[in-house]
Amino acid sequence: MAYQALYRKYRPQTFSDVYGQEHITAILQSEIESGKIGHAYLFAGTRGTGKTTCAKILARAVNCQNPKGGNPCGECEMCRMILSDDVTDIVEIDAASNNGVDNIRELRDQVVFSPAMAKYRVYIIDEVHMLSTPAFNALLKTLEEPPEHVVFILATTEVHKLPATILSRCQRFDFRRIDSEKICERLKYVAGKENLTLTDDAATLIAAAADGGMRDALSILDLCASSGGDITEETVTAACSMAGSEYLLNMADYINAGDTEGALMLLDKLHNSSVDMSRLLLEMTSHFRDLMIIKTVSSGRRPIVCSKAHMAALEAQAAKFGLSEIIAILNMLQSSAALMVDSNRRSLMEMTLLRLCTPKLRNDAASLEARIAALEAGQITERPVKSEPAQAASVNKIPAAEEFEEISESIPEATEPEAEGPVIPEPGAAPAGDDGEERPLSNWQDVLEVLKVKSPIMAGVLKDSSAYIRENRLLIDTENTQFKNLVNGSNPLYREAIKNAAQEVLGKRYNLGPYVKKAEADETDPLTAFANKLKAFEN
Repeated sequence: MAYQALYRKYRPQTFSDVYGQEHITAILQSEIESGKIGHAYLFAGTRGTGKTTCAKILARAVNCQNPKGGNPCGECEMCRMILSDDVTDIVEIDAASNNGVDNIRELRDQVVFSPAMAKYRVYIIDEVHMLSTPAFNALLKTLEEPPEHVVFILATTEVHKLPATILSRCQRFDFRRIDSEKICERLKYVAGKENLTLTDDAATLIAAAADGGMRDALSILDLCASSGGDITEETVTAACSMAGSEYLLNMADYINAGDTEGALMLLDKLHNSSVDMSRLLLEMTSHFRDLMIIKTVSSGRRPIVCSKAHMAALEAQAAKFGLSEIIAILNMLQSSAALMVDSNRRSLMEMTLLRLCTPKLRNDAASLEARIAALEAGQITERPVKSEPAQAASVNKIPAAEEFEEISESIPEATEPEAEGPVIPEPGAAPAGDDGEERPLSNWQDVLEVLKVKSPIMAGVLKDSSAYIRENRLLIDTENTQFKNLVNGSNPLYREAIKNAAQEVLGKRYNLGPYVKKAEADETDPLTAFANKLKAFEN
């Protein structure tokens, strides 16, 4: 006899045997017991959650000669004939390959005939969302008022694609993803029946890979069983071409440390071990999702499927990352996943790792916010620039006001006052004189409050800053080194946000510039300037 796959061999034969869908099986059993059988059912849910299984059980239950507790008895002649596929009154249709209007018209012509042997003619239409629009229209009237001897059971993984006219004519049942504990329980039962040794960690890993689908879980178990009777976590990892939990932890550590060489060498090792790059990307996404859950769910049962030892390792690693950084990494992984289909997968994965390990290479908003948050918290500092000695000196040099000149913008600004005569300052604002001296802006905090609405990122960068007015320039004094990078960057939105906020409070539009103390501006030696700062701090 030909080998039978485990998911077929251990397909439930009664509603009581169905795992994880008690909210559905209880209702169906009640309908069978009371004799209140509907004319059209819709089973919706992800793959491998029991839709087709429940449809087959329901087809036998409505025709069973001696149902027990709403379940088919499995012993009467009709049950045995249906199980052996000897009853022509149970019709299964694959809508993916029979989706034309002619197929539905043929079905509509057949339903008028009485059942040949069974009590009901049952039509199971799988993947019903694949039917064409004319086919749906041809099915509508028959689905609404079928003959008394006909029962329709529609199954779909994409219920949102069904017309509302179809949904309104059916009893809808939504199949949930099966709980990981239920899957592990079923896997151990099947493994025992097949004389297989399945470790708890291996069962947990299979349940995580199955993503709530019992059929997928049994298929993975079937694959692992072909390599031997002892199934461990390593067996599952090798059979499914997974990276493995240790590799994922190591890769995340490389990303956290900014170790591009270590990350790329580990990727090369995984590639040579035939680990699929798309699968690795999904596993990394799942790994950082687990870290995000750990950072946000501090108590109760976390929605993470893993062993206790792996959970402890995840908790230790989550402490190394900030939540903003994790979200930025997840955004980048999701973006790379969208490009994985039509590109060189290894090269794309390498570029992704380079950006993950080097925050300066990231250009998305989430990554920028994560870097700013880390700078504010004092968690990171700017790394030294490797360059020629002359360049290094220029990096450490305190910038003069002229070095902060903004790049050209699409709307040029006037360099002279906007109105003739003296400018009347707003309350609290320092008067803008013509003597070239800086005057402190006392209501700078009001400007920052407006800036929080216009640009929260820039408001965070300018936290604890102060400002001065010199002629028609607004001079900003801040210790945050990120400020200069933002206002001199190619994106003019940050500069415009500051100018608009200042104009709203002060009633006048100013150009931007840095505030440089005279004593600091006169110093040419960066080390001397740094020493003076330390002395000022100590005093």
